[in-house]
Amino acid sequence: MNNPASFLILLFLAITFLQSGYDKLFYWKDNLEWLKGHFSKTVLKNFVPLALAKILVLELASGVLAIVGMVQLLMNGDRIYGFYAAFLSCVTLLFLLFGQRLAKDYDGARTIVIYFVPAVLAVYWLN
Repeated sequence: MNNPASFLILLFLAITFLQSGYDKLFYWKDNLEWLKGHFSKTVLKNFVPLALAKILVLELASGVLAIVGMVQLLMNGDRIYGFYAAFLSCVTLLFLLFGQRLAKDYDGARTIVIYFVPAVLAVYWLN
């Protein structure tokens, strides 16, 4: 493996998105209830279940791709699945950022930026 930093960021993305996806999947009702309140004054108020489902799929796909990317890096040094994971992670985080900004949750949006920086670095390193 040529770039241990890439592996570590993929591990970071896998942990982040698989844990978040797990939480959404197994605590769907609690998440949905909270998000309905969070987005009650936005254009998303009637689409919260659909938006949550889409975010769940994006997070799980990002996490699984990150694991596949780590395995690929270790096995043969290839980076394509890691790149896909990093890119999809960026897209997922942009969706989350959009939602936080729409809800005027600027502290939540700021937190997402913290996750976005290493994801963009991964896109750069794995390209």
